[in-house]
Amino acid sequence: MSALSLAARDSSTMLRRNLLHARRYPSLTLNLLLTPVMMLLLFVYVFGDVMSAGMGAGADRAAYVAYVVPGILMMTVGGTVVGTAVSVSNDMTEGIIARFRTMAIHRPSILVGHVVGSVLQCLMSVVLVGAVAVAIGFRSTDATALEWLAAFGLTALIAIALTWIAVGMGLVSPNAETASNNALPLIVLPLISSAFVPIDSMPGWFRPIAEYQPFTPVIETLRGLLLGTEIGHNGWLAVAWCVGITVLGHLWSKSVFDRDPR
Repeated sequence: MSALSLAARDSSTMLRRNLLHARRYPSLTLNLLLTPVMMLLLFVYVFGDVMSAGMGAGADRAAYVAYVVPGILMMTVGGTVVGTAVSVSNDMTEGIIARFRTMAIHRPSILVGHVVGSVLQCLMSVVLVGAVAVAIGFRSTDATALEWLAAFGLTALIAIALTWIAVGMGLVSPNAETASNNALPLIVLPLISSAFVPIDSMPGWFRPIAEYQPFTPVIETLRGLLLGTEIGHNGWLAVAWCVGITVLGHLWSKSVFDRDPR
């Protein structure tokens, strides 16, 4: 077999391993999935009328449902990859990685299995949360098939980017609890973005925090694709953030993983 075939085979084996772990121990995934669902229901049914006031005159709860769903989907991605950081940290501290290092396998396949498995879980979680959003009134009647495909591709791109960062966090964490805490910003950042209210309605001192971060351009691009709002420069900013974070996370994870085992 060629080197490429061996790498693909070993990566497939590691992917199956991680998917089996997710199936046998679903509690972590379910707990992380419940958070965005509860946030969606809370902000729509409890705060919906009040929060819609920040969107301008004429906005109501139905308009706020459409506004908030892209942000909740990004929270779903951020929450899901926290589980990846925990899973990687467990592998590093429980000795299985040391065992893999002694075997004749393609070493990067260990990380590839985690990344691909996490991205698949992210996309499945996004679909489930999206189904809940549709059930409570979210509609995207104006989006074309191409726009839906672009929205799905952007979601996959941010999932890949955040997963590589989460893998790096898991590799440098001494235990699962620390890994979970280190990955917490991936859940907090969407909360201080344009996920819940427009940036224009925020205090002037807070706007740069919400504007100059990766989640805001991704959320605004998703809104533009699904709801027909103006995308402007957010499209290329979202892609640039995703590519940059992916490269940074990959290089960081590879560097840490190639060190002598702790």
